[in-house]
Amino acid sequence: MVVPTKERARDRIAELARRGHDLVTFWQECTEVLVPIVPHVEKPCWYTLDPASHLITSHYQEGLLEFPPELLNHEYYGHDVNQISDVVRSEAGISTLHEATGGDPSSSKRWHMNMAMGGDQELIAALRTGNGEVWGAVGLYRAPRDLMFDGEEKAFLTAIGPDLATGARTGLLVGEARDPQWPDSPGLVVLSEAGEVESTTPGVERWLSDLPDGDLEAGVLPTAVHAVAGRALRTAEGSDEPGEVALARVLSRSGIWIVLHGTSLVASGSRRAAVIVEPAHPARITPLLMSAYGLTQREREVTRLVLRGDSTAQIADRLVVSPHTVQEHLKKIFEKTGVRSRRELIGKVFFAYYEPRFRDNENRALDGDPLRGEPFPDERNA
Repeated sequence: MVVPTKERARDRIAELARRGHDLVTFWQECTEVLVPIVPHVEKPCWYTLDPASHLITSHYQEGLLEFPPELLNHEYYGHDVNQISDVVRSEAGISTLHEATGGDPSSSKRWHMNMAMGGDQELIAALRTGNGEVWGAVGLYRAPRDLMFDGEEKAFLTAIGPDLATGARTGLLVGEARDPQWPDSPGLVVLSEAGEVESTTPGVERWLSDLPDGDLEAGVLPTAVHAVAGRALRTAEGSDEPGEVALARVLSRSGIWIVLHGTSLVASGSRRAAVIVEPAHPARITPLLMSAYGLTQREREVTRLVLRGDSTAQIADRLVVSPHTVQEHLKKIFEKTGVRSRRELIGKVFFAYYEPRFRDNENRALDGDPLRGEPFPDERNA
C-alpha cells in the first residue's frame, strides 16, 4: 500500500468535506485517510458536539456499536484530565492523556478505563471551524509500548480540524434537511455551477417562498440563495478561507429570521452548491431549560456558558455583569435544577437532554438514518 503524504491526505480531507456526505460516510472516508498518517489501534472515535453547549450529541467508531455507559458517566461526572469538553475549549484544541498527567497517566481513572479496553495513549483533538465554532472531536488511541503521538502528528490533526468540522457540520445539516421524520425540518436546494436548480428536498418551498425578492412560481430563486451558493462555489476554488461554510441571515416576509448555509459539493469533476435553508433559532438548549426548570432569560444565558465550561470571570465578562451577580444567578440556577455544583449541573443537563440523543444516534447509525446534532425535544423527556 502506498502511504499518502500529509499534504495529499490534507487535500483529501478537504475534498471529502465538500462532497456533502452523510455524517457516517464522512467519518468512514476520513478514517481511511487518517489511519496511515497517524497510526493508532482500533479505529478513531468521532464525536459531534452541540456548538451552543459543547455537549456530545453523537459518537461513531467502527466496531463499537454502543459507547460504554461508564465512560460517558465519567466524562460528565468524573474529575479527571483530558476530558473532551476541556480539550475543545482549550487554546491548542488538542491534548494527549500522557501530557495532561505530566507523563504519569496511571494517576488518571480515565487511563485505567482506557487500558481496560486496550488503549494506553489517548489523543483528543477538537474539530473547530475557522471562526472557532466547535462541531466535534476525534479520539485516537495507541497500545502500550507504542511510540508516543509526536508534534508532527498533532500539527497534522490541528491542520485538518477546520475541514473535519466543516464536513461534520455539513453532514448534520444535509442529513437534517433530508430527514422526513423531523417536523419543521430545514430545506435543501442543490444548484449547478450555472445556478440552475438540480434538486430540492420536500418542504423547502415553505422557506424559499418566505424569503424576499423570489418568485418560485416563475422559477426565480431569492437573491440570498444565489449569493450563498456563489460564495460556496468560490470556497471550492480556494478564494475563501478553507474550512468555512457560506452563511447568510435574512429577514423573511413574515418577519422571522431565516438562515442559509451554503457548502460546495465536488464530485466526478463537476461542482455544485448545496444551500440549506432554515429558520433561525436560539441555542436549542435554551427553550428546553426554560420548559423544564423555569429559568429566566439571564439564568439560561449563564447556564449555557457554564455548559461550555466558562469560568465565573469569563461569564461576567461576556454578559457585562459583576462576578458577584454571576454567583447569585448560579445560586438560583442550582436551586431550580436541584444540583449543588457546576459539574452536577452539566451532568444533569447532559443526561436529561443529550444522552437520549447520543443513544438515538447510535440506533440511527445502525439503521442508516441521518444523525442528529441537537438535544432531544422536551416532550421526549416529559
